[in-house]
Amino acid sequence: MNIRDNQALRERLAAEYVLGTLKGGARRRFEGWLQRDAALRRVVDEWQGRLVPMAEFSAPATPPPSVWAGIEQRLRLAPAPEDDAAGVPGWAAWLARLSDSLAFWRGLSLASGAVAAILAVTVALRLPTVPVAVVDQVATLLDDQSQAALVVTADTAKRALAVRVLSDTPVADDKTLQLWAITKAGKPRSLGILPDNRRAALALTSDAIGEDVALLAVSLEPKGGSPDPNGPTGPVLYKGTWVKVM
Repeated sequence: MNIRDNQALRERLAAEYVLGTLKGGARRRFEGWLQRDAALRRVVDEWQGRLVPMAEFSAPATPPPSVWAGIEQRLRLAPAPEDDAAGVPGWAAWLARLSDSLAFWRGLSLASGAVAAILAVTVALRLPTVPVAVVDQVATLLDDQSQAALVVTADTAKRALAVRVLSDTPVADDKTLQLWAITKAGKPRSLGILPDNRRAALALTSDAIGEDVALLAVSLEPKGGSPDPNGPTGPVLYKGTWVKVM
């Protein structure tokens, strides 16, 4: 397969590679192309800059104890009473008994797959449903070293804009980070400030995602925002463009 002249396919494969959904032989073949194609490596770097910072918005979830109890019950891993009485941990005695059988080694891979499947199904059935924002556009804003420094996400259904700073760059107490949309004509529109200089939840309007928006930018302004309603007065620290994800 020749993907050198198929930019759309290169973009799709690079995105799947970064997400981890490119598997098996297809992934190995893609990695071989990466070794010989510097332009393709740049495409992968660009997708990493877009997608990896989105993990910052994923809240960790701890399955309840009943999940593991369900796995033990389905795989018959519950400790035997006589093991507990002898002072031997139930799981250790269970492993000792199984390791005496050749069937244990033959079935190990099947058991591993079963554990993963049961865990996925049990978590899906037992964990409470938590409403989450439906992000359909994301912008990763880069600093002057081309490092991801800030992520902006848009939920158009709820008209919500979420901003989060990824870097640890300190901001003076008398300064404020302000988000701007820059039109194709070069006109800045203020989208709001980050009150704590770390994150903000803002209203999403056409000023932020209109067809005439060329890029987003963040400037460093006096406390309370730029005194000039027509644009930033301080230096522009980060900038980036919207990418549709749905």
